[in-house]
Amino acid sequence: MKPLCIRLLGVLLLAFASAVPAADSAGAPAPERKVLRVAFRVAETSFDPAKISDLYSRNITPHIFESLYRYDHLARPIKLRPLTADGMPEHSADFRVWTVKLKPGIYFADDPAFKGQRRELVAEDYVYSIKRLVDPANKSPVGEDVLNQTILGLDALREESLKQRKPFDYDRPIEGMKAIDRYTLRFKLAQPRPRFGSQLAQSDLWGAVAREVVEAYGEEVGAHPVGTGPFRLKQWRRSSLIVLERNPNFREMYYDAEPAPDDAEGQALLARFKGRRIPMVDEVQISIIEEDQPRWLAFLNGQTDMIGTYAAPLPNDYVNIAVPGGKLAPNLAKRGIVARRVLNSDIGIAVFNMDDPVVGGYTPDKVALRRAISLAYNTPAEIRFARKGQGVPAQSRLMPNTSGYDPKFKSEASDYDPGRAKALLDLYGYVDKNGDGWRDLPDGSPLVLRMNTQPDQRSRLLDELWKKSMGAIGVRIEFLTAKWPENLKTAQAGRFMMWQLAYSSAGGDGLDSLSSVYSPHTGAQNLARFKLAEMDKLYDRMSELEDGPERDALFLQAKRLSVAYMPYKPLLHRIETDLVHPWVIGYRRPVFWNDWWHMVDLDTALRAKAVK
Repeated sequence: MKPLCIRLLGVLLLAFASAVPAADSAGAPAPERKVLRVAFRVAETSFDPAKISDLYSRNITPHIFESLYRYDHLARPIKLRPLTADGMPEHSADFRVWTVKLKPGIYFADDPAFKGQRRELVAEDYVYSIKRLVDPANKSPVGEDVLNQTILGLDALREESLKQRKPFDYDRPIEGMKAIDRYTLRFKLAQPRPRFGSQLAQSDLWGAVAREVVEAYGEEVGAHPVGTGPFRLKQWRRSSLIVLERNPNFREMYYDAEPAPDDAEGQALLARFKGRRIPMVDEVQISIIEEDQPRWLAFLNGQTDMIGTYAAPLPNDYVNIAVPGGKLAPNLAKRGIVARRVLNSDIGIAVFNMDDPVVGGYTPDKVALRRAISLAYNTPAEIRFARKGQGVPAQSRLMPNTSGYDPKFKSEASDYDPGRAKALLDLYGYVDKNGDGWRDLPDGSPLVLRMNTQPDQRSRLLDELWKKSMGAIGVRIEFLTAKWPENLKTAQAGRFMMWQLAYSSAGGDGLDSLSSVYSPHTGAQNLARFKLAEMDKLYDRMSELEDGPERDALFLQAKRLSVAYMPYKPLLHRIETDLVHPWVIGYRRPVFWNDWWHMVDLDTALRAKAVK
């Protein structure tokens, strides 16, 4: 481990040194660039919004691309605000027709695809970008989410491409999505979608892409992201280093927000930054540091400016060192480091492939096997030891801070009861038939669980816990190790049995969580490949309803169904602590969104003094 740490820190030190400008030829020092340095624990997969769903890539794309709306950086509870739109959307009384005006004078970053011309953002760019999400050739993981919005004609356009096996027709107009003039978009939906506006606030996925860029780079467009956002891609060493720089074409945008009147921190940040032009930093360097120890040491040595957020949380092994008893360690406090502890809007889960011949299926014996595995897995030990107490048991797929989540809801999903697990297995014939000490399938063939995992320290800890938990009930388990992006591809293709991972909410609607049990989303958000007509009906009905008691009652039914069939074992909601060096000014952890680098400032003099 030690040589690995030295090598990674050496790379970071080199990146740090390369970011400091040299003096000009006249001997006068050049103005110091403000370079924000962060780290991810998992590598990116692509920068093409149509081809990503992973959290790590989605931390990059919203800083390059822009959707029509955004979440207010400081508002708690959350609040939508215009981004490239000129005002909030107008909608019909039945939530089927939505009209959005764009701000004129917004331009894409320069790129050779534009042949030397400035390229203005227009309404047609959003029509094209949303169509890309359902083009079968792109195999977008979020395509079914888009189709679920029931944009008139969009599904038919996709089906025509599939059935006739011909390229998707981007030029064919559809009734449900039109640029009625250069700066006006109109959406017509087959079904009411009261929360359609929040769909238009996902810059990471729904951000505007220029058609010229896609056609110029073809299959390599994921390496050439060109948007209207505050940053553009400067450098990319795959799975190692990503560098973003200020977009010279970015329009004049100034810091503004609407924190609640009683939000002292939010009000203080607004008072300090209101009217400042953004982005406030010149460059962002993202290093991929998969192992916990090097990532922790990089932060301690000032090679990264913070450790935290979903993409690179404080490693669990260092929680009791950094924040013993939930309080910042004196040695870190003395350095001016700030700690921010939050309950994430996320969930850790174990997913079962419902198409797998061993753990999949809907018959009572298969349901019993998954429920027994759930009961046998020692989630309390994961929270206590692997997570160092940084988590709370999850009762369903719903996540904190989203509609449908109820902290008082209790289910079997959080139970740890090996005795009951053994009884279930005995009852349904999962017993040791050949006397080798391990349980077999009811037909006498070996019962062997195979779980996908990653080659990092945290995953190894979890693997040991799974092995011990399953061994306690006489069930064998084997582990198939690959990098996280490869495991994601395998899961999306349905070529797996079990996998443990986490989901993070992208908005305030809990229905997004239930995408994982909605059959049209199979192979995308629905990694379990769960198909149940009753669940689909609940999902469809909740899509149409406004928030209120009727929708809450349907959420409760959906949670109970999901727990009963157990396509996923809900594990925990993570508690995380962000640690921020004192020279990072204005950081506030986002609730759902992934873009914040343009909203912070750096005190470079303070950093230079601290990092010698």
